[in-house]
Amino acid sequence: MEEPFVNPGVSEKQPLHVVMVDPKISNRSSRLAHEVISTILFTIAVGLVWLMGAAALQKYIGSLGGIGTPGVGSSSSYSPKELNKEVMPEKNVKTFKDVRGCDDAKQELEEVVEYLKNPSKFTRLGGKLPKGILLTGSPGTGKTLLAKAIAGEAGVPFFYRAGSEFEEMFVGVGARRVRSLFQAAKKKAPCIIFIDEIDAVGSTRKQWEGHTKKTLHQLLVEMDGFEQNEGIIVMAATNLPDILDPALKRPGRFDRHIVVPNPDVRGRQEILELYLQDKPLADDVDVKAIARGTPGFNGADLANLVNIAAIKAAVEGAEKLTASQLEFAKDRIMMGTERKTMFLTEESKKLTAYHESGHAIVALNTEGAHPIHKATIMPRGSALGMVTQLPSSDETSISKKQLLARLDVCMGGRVAEELIFSLDHVTTGASRDLNTATELAQYMVSICGMSDVIGPIHIKERPGSEMQSRIDAEVIKLLREAYNRVKALLKKHEKALHALANALLEYETLSAEEIRRILLPYNEGRLLVEPQEQQQVEEELVLA
Repeated sequence: MEEPFVNPGVSEKQPLHVVMVDPKISNRSSRLAHEVISTILFTIAVGLVWLMGAAALQKYIGSLGGIGTPGVGSSSSYSPKELNKEVMPEKNVKTFKDVRGCDDAKQELEEVVEYLKNPSKFTRLGGKLPKGILLTGSPGTGKTLLAKAIAGEAGVPFFYRAGSEFEEMFVGVGARRVRSLFQAAKKKAPCIIFIDEIDAVGSTRKQWEGHTKKTLHQLLVEMDGFEQNEGIIVMAATNLPDILDPALKRPGRFDRHIVVPNPDVRGRQEILELYLQDKPLADDVDVKAIARGTPGFNGADLANLVNIAAIKAAVEGAEKLTASQLEFAKDRIMMGTERKTMFLTEESKKLTAYHESGHAIVALNTEGAHPIHKATIMPRGSALGMVTQLPSSDETSISKKQLLARLDVCMGGRVAEELIFSLDHVTTGASRDLNTATELAQYMVSICGMSDVIGPIHIKERPGSEMQSRIDAEVIKLLREAYNRVKALLKKHEKALHALANALLEYETLSAEEIRRILLPYNEGRLLVEPQEQQQVEEELVLA
């Protein structure tokens, strides 16, 4: 049977049905649909092309170090985020309890804290606090910590910037950043602006050219220009106060200069107690003894000492910090790391032992020399051996006798080699000692005026040829006299020199007390302990 309507319109039984539609309505709707679809597709295509082109252009500019791109050489200061970013104060939780070892500097800054807490107390009598406070001192003494402690103590916002953050390769960037910093500080006043390493932008303008001065000029204007910045205290820190521009240090800008020195023995003890308070300590740890044995250490050095000792204890699996671990850390900082794997011949060890024994014998028998702390022939750092000396107390000034004693100690190693191994077998091991002795003699003659021939005068850096020849003659005279004194001394104590060298060859490292016990039978004057302690030492020797 044939299926119906397979071929419509062929016969009457299979008619073709046609429906008539209005032609105006059909053309309008189809045209509108086509236009909408075409517009959408065109927009999508153009958008994709634009995005691909922008990405390619940004990548190309980034490879060239262009502006506003995250590639190498780009400047973050011109990116939209940086331009729109508001300068915000730093979070700070430091107080004066966290600052130890610089009580004098803290005392000077306490009135700054009082001013920030209660400004009306000062303005009532018409007084004004300095606008700028310049903290100077050697690296690691705690200048930045002091500034943070002031802000934390007063409870005011603290804006921190490094001097190098202002200046970049583009003209005007540094000045704009200074303006934005002070504008943000005005909104938060009273507050503290702290600029670390200000010598990066504040060095004298004679050394600079053109646009690099603009940052300093803007800083000068902001600190004491036409506009008054009430309630804003600007603090800065530098290790090089001498190179700062005079306009920056005048009254009205940084008119208060506070020196933050290295801590004394009491300050070092307080710093060590602060760093050790949260660490388990063994009963044999004497913080006061460690403080006495670390002259010249600043806060950063002491923090490093405690950290090295803690790492040593962790490696050894100890539950508490012991005195030996702290002593290891101190020796590592002062003498360098031991080179236990270094191969040395017996002849080299013997020569090093006599060299270091010469230093030790001279130090023990020369009035004005620092007491010996330790002697070793274990290679440390770049040295094959070392004798370390520690002053009995903190030094503020050094006498001529003490400087001459240092000259003698420097000569001890070289003279010991000559006496034991003859002049032909002297090695280059004394080159560093001779360098130190020569610099010390030049310092005595040309800087300290300790020469009868030259007289009490400070010689400039580049003296005339005649004066230079006179200085050289005096330096050679001082070194010759030290050499002759040491030669006579070591000849007199030759037996003690042999005894100490043999002990170093056997034990490699000797402490000051062990050196005294070894040399006790030779009755070498200063190397004996004090009379009240001699009986105790003899009893210990008998017990040993």
